[in-house]
Amino acid sequence: MPLYESVFIARQDISSQQVEGLSTSLQEIVRENGGTIEKTEFWGLRNLAYKIKKNRKGHYFLLDIKAEAKTMQELERNARLNEDIIRYISLRVDEFEEGPSIMMQTRSSRDGGRRDRGDRGPRGDRPPRGDRPPPRGDREARPEAPKPAAADKPAAAEAPAPAKAGE
Repeated sequence: MPLYESVFIARQDISSQQVEGLSTSLQEIVRENGGTIEKTEFWGLRNLAYKIKKNRKGHYFLLDIKAEAKTMQELERNARLNEDIIRYISLRVDEFEEGPSIMMQTRSSRDGGRRDRGDRGPRGDRPPRGDRPPPRGDREARPEAPKPAAADKPAAAEAPAPAKAGE
């Protein structure tokens, strides 16, 4: 039986309980048509990249489904008819991901806890590199530079107006 991952986006103004009920009704449609639900994830209320039907946010949830193509057609037909679902996508996959999806993992667990250091390792207490001059220490004591006094004359008086050809 083919495997599918389906992500649904529900309107922002419905409650989390209504989203769970919506997810349950979609799962029932799959079961009634001979499919099985392998995994369900609720990703929460997230910002949309652009407005969709006057919504700036949406409740995201994922269903991992093992079903035939006719079951998926019925599921998508019901998603189109339901006014609470503003977008959906169903993808056929070769196998399901083990464990939580990438959206459910915390950022630190995804990047290994390195926090944008790449393969460089921790900084630690390194000595100065030697290619930079030592701090001068006079930055705080330096007075402000005086402002130029060129603002005495108005700008129109500096340049004469161009002469007209008929004069």
